[in-house]
Amino acid sequence: MPHLRIGSRGSQLALWQANHISALLRGRGHQVEIEIIHTTGDKITDVALAKVGTKGMFTKEIEEALAAGKVDLAVHSLKDLPTELPPGFEIAAITERQDPRDAFCSRKYAKIDDLPKGARVGTSSLRRQAQLKAIRLDLEIHPLRGNVDTRLRKLEQGEYEAIILASAGLKRLGKTELIKQIIPAEVMCPAAGQGALGIEIREGDAKTRELLSFLNDTVARAATTCERALLNSLGGGCQVPIGAFAEVRKDARNGKLHLDSIVADPDGTKLLRDSRDGAVEDAEKLGNDAGASLLSRGGHAILEAVYGRGLAVPPQP
Repeated sequence: MPHLRIGSRGSQLALWQANHISALLRGRGHQVEIEIIHTTGDKITDVALAKVGTKGMFTKEIEEALAAGKVDLAVHSLKDLPTELPPGFEIAAITERQDPRDAFCSRKYAKIDDLPKGARVGTSSLRRQAQLKAIRLDLEIHPLRGNVDTRLRKLEQGEYEAIILASAGLKRLGKTELIKQIIPAEVMCPAAGQGALGIEIREGDAKTRELLSFLNDTVARAATTCERALLNSLGGGCQVPIGAFAEVRKDARNGKLHLDSIVADPDGTKLLRDSRDGAVEDAEKLGNDAGASLLSRGGHAILEAVYGRGLAVPPQP
C-alpha cells in the first residue's frame, strides 16, 4: 500500500481532523504520517481575521508543501479553503459533514435571548457579529482569537458573558460542556462549508484521488458546492458577512437541495435573506442564482460598504 503524507496546521482541531483522516486511511491498510505546517493565519494572532486580507491565509503554506511534493494530501476545514483554488490543486474529497451550525457557549445563560443588556459576546467573525446585532442590537461584540481551548478559557475566566463557536469543532474535540444552545440556521446562517473537511491534492494526481475516493460524501459535496458557489458569486472569502446553508431535503419522490443564504452589514442594520430550492445535480447553479439575487437586491452595496469602512478587505488575487 502507498505511504501517504498529510499536511496539516498544528492547532488542536486541525490535528484532530488530520488524525481522523489518517485513521480512516490506515483502516484501508495505508501507512500515513502527518506533517505539521504553520500558516500565515496561525502566525497572526493579534489582528481580527477580517482585516488580515491574505487570501488562503490558512492554506497557502500547506499548498506550497503540496506543490513541492513534501506532502501528498492536505486536510482542511472546508470553510478555510478559498472558493477558487490556485492553479495546480483540486479537492479530491469532501467528507461527511458534522453539524454545520454555530454554538452559543456561556457559563450562565441558556440562550442568546437570555443575555442581559450590553452583555459582552466574543467572536471575530463579521458573519456572526452581523446576525447577533440583527437580533440583539444592544450586545457588545468583542474580538475573540486563539485556538478552541484559549477561547473557552477566556469565557471561563469571565472575559465574556458568551462566545460563539462552530459546533462541529467543539463536538469533534469533545468540548461541549459550555454549549448552551445550537443556534438554528434561520437565526444564524452558518459559513459556507462549515462542518465539512476538504481533502486537497495536486491537480491531476489520479492515483491519490482514487485512494481518497471512499472519503467523498456525495450529500456533503452537493451541499457545500452550492454554498461555495454562492460565496464565490458574491466575491467573498470566509471572513466577510455572508452565510450559506444548503441541505438535501427528501420528499416522497426525490431529493431537493434547499439553500438559505444571507448578506449582512456587520452592525446588523441591514440583513438580506434568500431561500430557494433546486435539483441536487444543479448545486452550483443554485448557489450562483442565489448570489445574483442577493447582489441585485442590495448585497453589492452592503459588501462595498464593508470593504470601504475597512471592516474586511476584498479577496486578494
